[in-house]
Amino acid sequence: MPYKTFGFSEQQIMIRDNVLGLLSRVLPADKIQELDAASAFPEEAFQALAADGWLGLPIAEAYGGAGAGNRDMAVFIEAMGYHHYGVRSAYMTTAIYGGSHLQYHASEELRRELLPPLIQGQLKMCIAYSEPDSGSDAAGIRTSAVRDGDDYLLNGQKVFITNAHVADFMVVSAKTDPAAGRRGLSLFLVDARTPGLTVRPMDPLGARTSLPNEVFLDDVRVPAERRLGEENAAWPMLMRGLNQERLLLAATSAGHCLKILEVVQEFAATRRTFGKPITEYQAVSHKLADMHMLTETARLATYHAADMLDAGEDAVLETTTAKIVATENNFRVADLGMQIMAGNGYVAGEMQRLFREARLGPIGGGTSEILRNVISKRMES
Repeated sequence: MPYKTFGFSEQQIMIRDNVLGLLSRVLPADKIQELDAASAFPEEAFQALAADGWLGLPIAEAYGGAGAGNRDMAVFIEAMGYHHYGVRSAYMTTAIYGGSHLQYHASEELRRELLPPLIQGQLKMCIAYSEPDSGSDAAGIRTSAVRDGDDYLLNGQKVFITNAHVADFMVVSAKTDPAAGRRGLSLFLVDARTPGLTVRPMDPLGARTSLPNEVFLDDVRVPAERRLGEENAAWPMLMRGLNQERLLLAATSAGHCLKILEVVQEFAATRRTFGKPITEYQAVSHKLADMHMLTETARLATYHAADMLDAGEDAVLETTTAKIVATENNFRVADLGMQIMAGNGYVAGEMQRLFREARLGPIGGGTSEILRNVISKRMES
């Protein structure tokens, strides 16, 4: 049992144990290091997750999924974040981000066409929102979509698009009414093989098994039936999934904290200086105590937010708080772990990779600064 499961149902413990058992077989530590060094997508692990039905966990039963709740998903994603940050990202871009848009915003015909192969691992997805001049400002995008008969022509540039280089379909945001601000946004399901679409992988600090990409759209023709929802109605669709996204990013960081703490504790238990284990030095033992407290706090915030969502509450404050607390604690835990392991952590290896991965949390999925704005505005209302 790699970490505590107090408060988990028997089914949730089974979810945790089963996915960790699967990933330990198909994605052992040496394979993770190999994929990270090569910046390679974890295809074998992705297909193993599909074969065991995990890609359908958040999808409604009507389309072949399991219809899991928010706490179930937090348990699952925490386990994936514990095992490997990158495979969790590989999962979420398809099953959470892409799958949610299909499930909630696509036509019934598109749902029936694409959700079953998605669950089976036969297609991958990504979302393409951010642009060079508009990341957190989703309404400030410049990519345009102009109606041309039965199609739309998309032109523009996206950036930091996770797993676009392996995606079969992208959910792309574009302006269909440039003068209308957020009320002029539409979403399109774009086949990655469409002429005029170019994807260029980027070179990130961490999470190198799920790369960010630049995406260029040059007169990319998209059939009107591949528009998701009504024209100029994308803003509420974009907002719909924010609570779950923030919850699952928090769960990722909580799991990552657990892994770092485990790695550092194992190192500290055997490392000796001046004739005794380093855990006998208060300077080290206090750092380990801080790492434990930061990890516990990340988990508490995460599961509190999950329970609020499952209870049907308006949990914007809770999910946003959880995302900030868990991701910032994650990087602090990584920093303390690096200090304890010193040169052994700084050189290439597991601790270095975990440190690099942890830095993404306070940036991706809404920066800590932007999310503090969200909290302050909610507090004023």
